[in-house]
Amino acid sequence: MKSKKRSKPKALRKEPARAKARASVLEPYAGASVFPNHGQRVVNGYRLMQPASDVFLGWSQGPRRHFFIRQLRDIKISVRVETFGRAEMDLYATWCGRALALSHARSGNSATLSGYMGKSDSFDRAIAGFAMAYADQNESDHAALERAVKQGKLQAVFEEAR
Repeated sequence: MKSKKRSKPKALRKEPARAKARASVLEPYAGASVFPNHGQRVVNGYRLMQPASDVFLGWSQGPRRHFFIRQLRDIKISVRVETFGRAEMDLYATWCGRALALSHARSGNSATLSGYMGKSDSFDRAIAGFAMAYADQNESDHAALERAVKQGKLQAVFEEAR
C-alpha cells in the first residue's frame, strides 16, 4: 500500500493480541471484557488513550488467537534521562505527566469523575500523598540498588549510545 503524498510504501503489522486469546489480567477483578475479540479490546484501549490513533488500527481473528493490526513503524527512540540536569528532568516530568493526564482524561467520563471527586481538595491531597510516598519508595529502592552494585551483589550494565 502506498500513501498519496509519497510513493513510500506503507507496511501493516498483524500482531497477536497481547492476551493471545486469553482473558485480560483485569478480568478476575473487573469482570469479563465487553469485547468479544481481545484484539478489539486492545484497539479500543489504544483509541481511548491516544489522541491521534493509527488510521490502520484494527483487529482480526485467526483459527487459534485474536490479533490487532497496526501500521508498521519501527521508530524506536528514547530519551536519555540520565543526562538531564534538574531543570531538564523537571520539564520532562511535566510533559510526561501532562501526556498521561490527557490519556486518562480521554478514557473516562468527566462528569462521573468530577462527581466522584467532589469539590473538596481530598482527592488532590490523596494523590499528592501517594506521589510523595511513591517518590520516597523510589529513592529507597534506588539507594538499595546502588548499595548492591557497590557491594558486588549485583552487576550494573549501562546501555551505550548508538
